[in-house]
Amino acid sequence: MAGIFAIILATATFITGIFWFLEKFKWKPARQRKVEEIRTQSNGEIDGKILAEVGKPKGWVENFASFFPVLFVVFFIRSFLYEPFQIPSGSMIQTLLIGDFIAVEKYAYGLRDPITNTVIIPTGHPKRGDVAVFKHPDIPQMDLIKRVVGLPGDKIVYLVKEKKIVIYPACQTADTNCKGQQSQPLDLHYSEPKESNWKQVNEQFKNFPSFYTLQEYADKGITDSARVITFNMYVQQETLGDKTHDILTTPDALENTNYYRQNGQPIATWVVPQGHYFMMGDNRDNSGDSRYFGFVPEGNFVGKATAIWMSFEKQPDQWPTGIRFSRIGGIH
Repeated sequence: MAGIFAIILATATFITGIFWFLEKFKWKPARQRKVEEIRTQSNGEIDGKILAEVGKPKGWVENFASFFPVLFVVFFIRSFLYEPFQIPSGSMIQTLLIGDFIAVEKYAYGLRDPITNTVIIPTGHPKRGDVAVFKHPDIPQMDLIKRVVGLPGDKIVYLVKEKKIVIYPACQTADTNCKGQQSQPLDLHYSEPKESNWKQVNEQFKNFPSFYTLQEYADKGITDSARVITFNMYVQQETLGDKTHDILTTPDALENTNYYRQNGQPIATWVVPQGHYFMMGDNRDNSGDSRYFGFVPEGNFVGKATAIWMSFEKQPDQWPTGIRFSRIGGIH
């Protein structure tokens, strides 16, 4: 959908730009010359209303030309500076909530062609710990948002029982601790898990779970039944690069272990190819990410999520019930 909108916006900007250019440099000067000719021929004794009518552009020309400056500014900002995105699912709770509207820094990983997403001017690369928007490697029209976990050359091991990751960073030639192709594992500084302020609610016939704070859960009077199952969620801190953030796990929920299998590697172990990245959601048991669809090419990145500019209280596929003003601000 984002790609279609970019094409429509670019086309509209181009078409209105043509009308603006023709109006400014061809049609308007021609009308002005016509006005001067009529004034000269009548020795200045012609009604001003007639001259105004001669010098007036056609309504549709004026409308098309007037749209161009606005469309150009929107096109430039959206294509090269910042683009708004809405968070539709709970895969990044509690960093990002369903209903958050975020600003994505488009130039963080290179100035890109807004239609093909090809890098025109390199400006940087994704860093470990970044929260980034990217296009699904198998479904290019789908935009996802996850956290950068693995860089090119990293070995990623997901410990299924502990629900933790182990990262062996790509071996650098100057690193004397390197053995084989990987160095010593990073210290991710995991804190002890504790009960969080969140409840996961799975309802029969719904494709996605809902997530409620303890207060919301109590206010709604939700109880377990044949159609509703509630799970306690646990929170702990994880450090990736220089960024410490919260991750959520749901130990009692059924886990999807249909992991992406990489040739030559055991299950739940991956070595990130050059030019690719390994992405994961902060809501670890409720995120479809690189554990399931594999690596993300750098060319698929859209930008870095930097701020929340609006946040609505809502659940998946439901209308907003309020505004969370306290969430407006930076993303960590």
